[in-house]
Amino acid sequence: MLRGPGKLCFGGHTGLARVAAVDNNNTDAGSKLVIATLYELKPRFQLLLRPLTAWFARRGVTANQVTVAAALGSVALGIALVAAQSSRVFLLLPLFLFLRMALNAIDGMLAREHGQASKIGAILNELGDVVSDSALYLPFALLPGASAWLVVVVVLLAALSEMAGVLGLTLGASRRYDGPMGKSDRALVFGLLALLVGVNVPLAAYLNWVFGLVAVLLILTCIRRARRALAEAGA
Repeated sequence: MLRGPGKLCFGGHTGLARVAAVDNNNTDAGSKLVIATLYELKPRFQLLLRPLTAWFARRGVTANQVTVAAALGSVALGIALVAAQSSRVFLLLPLFLFLRMALNAIDGMLAREHGQASKIGAILNELGDVVSDSALYLPFALLPGASAWLVVVVVLLAALSEMAGVLGLTLGASRRYDGPMGKSDRALVFGLLALLVGVNVPLAAYLNWVFGLVAVLLILTCIRRARRALAEAGA
């Protein structure tokens, strides 16, 4: 969702979709088919949102306002998840993750197509993503059977992976979106978990295995982004 000149301006298409563009030699035929399908959703999604984006622009809504709104909404939902007395509240998370993806796309199009790109927008964008991920995923530490420290590790690794992606810019390379556990991939995993929690599927025996796998994939993501940035910069 970065909005600086020459940067990818679609919020949320990271991880698997990006790997399709840079690592075709390392995926099997089945993976390529799935990845291509995910990647092709990007322009279609933007096409659906373009009229709404133009409506926002005509009414003076800015990309930065949309970015801040997405972050504040994430914090509000995170508080609601922590304070909730019923697991049903987790059913809101998949819906909000879809809304957040839409807002990310809208603020990118406002910046790119309506002349609102700015340096402060890029900063708000990166910080907003980290704040949103933290607010939305930390409540999973309170679920029965969940290891709180493991959830915290996942959230910290998620922030580290985004830092690894941004560091490419300091080397003269592009902002890296390599997977296998980018922002959209995390949203898919946690959205599915939230859906299962919300309908009272017993997950206590499996949660830590899922969090452990996500942590490992995040470590791989950090390494891949760093290596790709160094390779692109010719270091």
